[in-house]
Amino acid sequence: MGQGMRHFLRMSDDRLNTKAAGVVAGAVMLSRVLGLARELIFAGLFGAGRGMDAFLTAFRAPNLLRDLFAEGALSTAFVTVFSQRIAKEGDQSAWKLAAKMMTLTTIFMSLVSLLGVIFAAQFIGFLAPGFPAEKAALTIELTRIMYPFILMVSLAALVMGMLNSRNLFTAPALASSFFNIGSIAGGVAFGWWIDPHFGEKSLIGLALGTLLGGLLQLGVQIPSLYKAGFRFMLDFNWRDPGVRQVLLLMLPAVIAASAVQVNVMINSIFASYLGDGPVSWLSYAFRLMQLPLGVFGVAVATVTLPVISRASALGEIGRFSATLARAMRLAVFLTFPSAVGLIMLAQPIIALIYQRGKFHDADSLHTAEALQFYAIGLVGYSCIKVLAPAFYAINRKWTPMTVSFISIGLNLLLNWIFIFQLRMGHCGLALSTAISATVNFSLLYLFMIRVAGSLESRAMISTLVKCFLASLPIAAVGWLTHPWLVSLGHSSVGMRAGALFAVITAAVTLFLISSWFLKIEGLSEFLGVMARKLRLKS
Repeated sequence: MGQGMRHFLRMSDDRLNTKAAGVVAGAVMLSRVLGLARELIFAGLFGAGRGMDAFLTAFRAPNLLRDLFAEGALSTAFVTVFSQRIAKEGDQSAWKLAAKMMTLTTIFMSLVSLLGVIFAAQFIGFLAPGFPAEKAALTIELTRIMYPFILMVSLAALVMGMLNSRNLFTAPALASSFFNIGSIAGGVAFGWWIDPHFGEKSLIGLALGTLLGGLLQLGVQIPSLYKAGFRFMLDFNWRDPGVRQVLLLMLPAVIAASAVQVNVMINSIFASYLGDGPVSWLSYAFRLMQLPLGVFGVAVATVTLPVISRASALGEIGRFSATLARAMRLAVFLTFPSAVGLIMLAQPIIALIYQRGKFHDADSLHTAEALQFYAIGLVGYSCIKVLAPAFYAINRKWTPMTVSFISIGLNLLLNWIFIFQLRMGHCGLALSTAISATVNFSLLYLFMIRVAGSLESRAMISTLVKCFLASLPIAAVGWLTHPWLVSLGHSSVGMRAGALFAVITAAVTLFLISSWFLKIEGLSEFLGVMARKLRLKS
């Protein structure tokens, strides 16, 4: 295990190691794989037409609020304040703050859920103004069923924040896997019960499965929270300074922490005017891109936030900036080759995963096009996950919000140019999101340098250049083997999977060899995690 990773995860009063990042990455990998399985099953049952467009848009309504409030602003703000409360006042004070926030969140999100059910028609009218009447009516019905999902995942996000701040990562990281399990099993079972032929009416079953998944995501974390020492009691004393601090942090973080998701919502508005299919193509592509983003970017960010929050609370600015800089370089090392691989092998990957049942050749092609453009912004996405929460740890909450406004405005402008001027269709929507995310990260990085001093920028530039050079073999392997992989399009699933696995293995091996020659910093940390996992398995 490398000394660099130990330094990356070390704090003054407790110690995290590569095991923490490895556990989170492994659990998130499982969640993303199950998420892909969920999309694969739903794509096979419903394809990428009107019905699936309606379901995905309906799910986006509460899911957007989840990203804005629950797993975005609320999670970031709460973890920051909760970690600082532990460092300054001890565990009991932190638990009391948690009880107040749980009570407040339950009441507020229950009200939000009720309003979502009542005003679903108006929300869908805004989110998908281009949908014809019948498609909009189906979307509204599904939205009303799924809206209470936001209550369950908001509470789950608070529990996740408490456990992460106590250096307990396994149960929170596995929680989203249980959401996928519940939504798959419940969705298919309810859907079959409603309509064994899986017509559009059975989409109601998928909506009910989503609620079941949200309940499991919350419930699976409760035992760990109980063992950690938390005992929930209703507490309406919301004048606590910690509650006020969480709410003040949430105000700008609502936009700042979820600018990418806001841009995805904007894309869905534009996509609703492009006919049947684009909403689904973009959703399937974004889901696949979430795999490396979640496994690497989110894992690094999850382990980093409690560390830098406590460092800031204790006034250790040197440790804060060094930890943040190393975390971003690690995220770059892990996601740069992933982005190149997705760009070069998008079509065979999409065809292997999704193409069956009602998901046809044309759907694979269009989804792959969207994935290639989304992947351009993968490094930017992952670094935002690490960098944006750091501003709240140092009480610079307005900076990420300002940058996010710029990003959202840029995305709107680029959407208009790419769709109505350059006629790029759904590909233009994916490209505008990627460009906006990259600009978002670049601006955040420059502002953080002004606030926290050096972020070891020379090392960051060196890592970017070296990762680019080390990824050239991935591009070469992808370019050389792409025609062969596409020619296997109608072969058996086993043959296509074996061929794609061989190509990816060769590309990854060449990348690691190149990284070793170039002495890229993140390689030792990555190998340390892998070595630990192999020892545990043996």
